[in-house]
Amino acid sequence: MSLSRKRKKELRKLQNSATKLWESQQVLVGQAGSVAREASRQLGHLNREQIFPKVEDKYHHYVEPVVDRVSPYVDKSVKASKKFVDGSVVPAVGGVVGKAMSAWDVANETRIKLARNRAGLPVIETKKKRSAGPIIAIVLGIAAAGAVLYAAWQTLRADDELWVADDPLASPDA
Repeated sequence: MSLSRKRKKELRKLQNSATKLWESQQVLVGQAGSVAREASRQLGHLNREQIFPKVEDKYHHYVEPVVDRVSPYVDKSVKASKKFVDGSVVPAVGGVVGKAMSAWDVANETRIKLARNRAGLPVIETKKKRSAGPIIAIVLGIAAAGAVLYAAWQTLRADDELWVADDPLASPDA
């Protein structure tokens, strides 16, 4: 498909006008960015010079005295609520979650057994696997007990050769 000369000329004019518009928009966006930066800088100065001192004065005048009066009560209530949560809520929630998890496990096992029965598959009981952890712990416990007994035996044994006099025995002067 070929374009006529007239269409090509119109398309070039349109492209040139679009390029000029794009360039002017870029200049406009650049100027808007510098205006926004200057506004931000001026707002920072206004905040530091006018707003912050007034807010700080009002805080010291109204809020700080109330905070000083209320802080001991807040500390007591925080301690009491922590004690209540740690002593009552956490154990109760833990018990409920534990019971729910065990009920979930039982229901899951029952569901699996029923599904295997319906499918005609035999129910296979899984064998408990033994791990090496308890055996290693028993061996280390026996070794530690043996080391303690040997150290006690070495400390408490009667050995006359351990005590050596500092001065050689001298004959008495007669």
